Amino acid sequence: MRFLIFSLFVFLPSMLFAQVEKANHFNLPKDSNNRFSFHFQTTYIYQYKPQFRSPYQSTNSLLGSGERQNSLTSTLYAAMRLWKGASIYLNPELAGGSALSGAYGMGASSNGETFRVGDPSPTLFLGRAYLMQEFPLSNREEFNESDANQFQGMFPLDYFRIYVGKYSLGDMFDNNTYSNSPRTQFMNWAFMNNGAWDYAADVRGYTYAFTVELQQKSMNYKISLAAQPIEANGPKLNTNLKEANAINAEVSHSYKIGQRKGMVRLLGYRNAAYSGNYRIAMAQLPDTPNIVATRQFGVTRTKYGLGLNAEQEITDFIGAFARLGWNDGKNETWAFTEIDQTASLGISLNGEWWRRKEDGAGVAVIASGLSKDHRTYLADGGYGFVLGDSKLNYGSEFVAELYYSYKPSRLPIWFTGDYQFVNNPGFNKDRGPVNILSLRLHVQL
Repeated sequence: MRFLIFSLFVFLPSMLFAQVEKANHFNLPKDSNNRFSFHFQTTYIYQYKPQFRSPYQSTNSLLGSGERQNSLTSTLYAAMRLWKGASIYLNPELAGGSALSGAYGMGASSNGETFRVGDPSPTLFLGRAYLMQEFPLSNREEFNESDANQFQGMFPLDYFRIYVGKYSLGDMFDNNTYSNSPRTQFMNWAFMNNGAWDYAADVRGYTYAFTVELQQKSMNYKISLAAQPIEANGPKLNTNLKEANAINAEVSHSYKIGQRKGMVRLLGYRNAAYSGNYRIAMAQLPDTPNIVATRQFGVTRTKYGLGLNAEQEITDFIGAFARLGWNDGKNETWAFTEIDQTASLGISLNGEWWRRKEDGAGVAVIASGLSKDHRTYLADGGYGFVLGDSKLNYGSEFVAELYYSYKPSRLPIWFTGDYQFVNNPGFNKDRGPVNILSLRLHVQL
């Protein structure tokens, strides 16, 4: 009940903004531009897992007993044009609830809408606050409909952009048409973003960053400098970029096979933070390794990683996606989740195929792994900020997910049923398999 009450506090005023936006949209000719943009979303997710085989567990384990959890997020997307090519974006967000077992015990956690915060009560915070400056590089243009953090109007196809402020690196990098949002697509974290990409963020997924983007014909280039959290997956960011920082770079290429659109993206990143080292932790305290005790700044505490991301339109109604990810796995995971290698594959179906244009469905699988140092550390009884069963019979973590999204009327409301099968949760062959059932309510204006 408290989730519904808090949702209404955000939902009712946002409806007024949406009506203003709707009126502006229909009164403007197609080649005109809005100065303001207001949109809104709210997403409620209920999850249930029955009891599963769990001969032992510890503080960072996925609980072996039956469990029910729910979550809520509500976001207001407000944007305003400033001067030529410049706009500002503000996204206050309300978030509450909990993941299953507090998001512990799985590398590929089952609900991408949840965070590792101690208090599940809904909390209002500023998710995004950033400035974007755009410089057109050609006369080629296309029309964009008004959407979340997107104005209606004509926009250049070739451009140079600068973004500065607070936002999620997932807004800029590792995007995918078919697998990118737990609010409308697959719910699992590792389908939302590449699980081996330890992207810089506070506990709620946002950071201070500076990003430049170049779009020319079929090629897109991005590079970003961002702040790391002070503590692993902590709520506060370290603004001393000489001490800690994250550098991300991505090259994307769009193409067509026949008339079918496709995209491939190559991401590379380097993280520097006040982090610990798995091997040193095991050498210092062989019986009870503690990575926290080995934390320090410096070149020996950097992490490197790569990600490959592809999407392909197959028919008018079917799209496919795949991701590969790797990081060196020498130093502790600092911001996203404890995965060092990952491979995922899935398909997305448009409901227009069965005359339900606003419906959608998808099925995907993912297999993830840990570096040798990381898994040995956990097997010796060490703990990360996500994983730690007190011991480990290592095996690759496998997740399969299936969902169907149903829009019952013309109202902007979608209901989704979702099923996830998890083998070797937390990379532990002694535990599981796990079955997770989810229901999702999503509203967007």
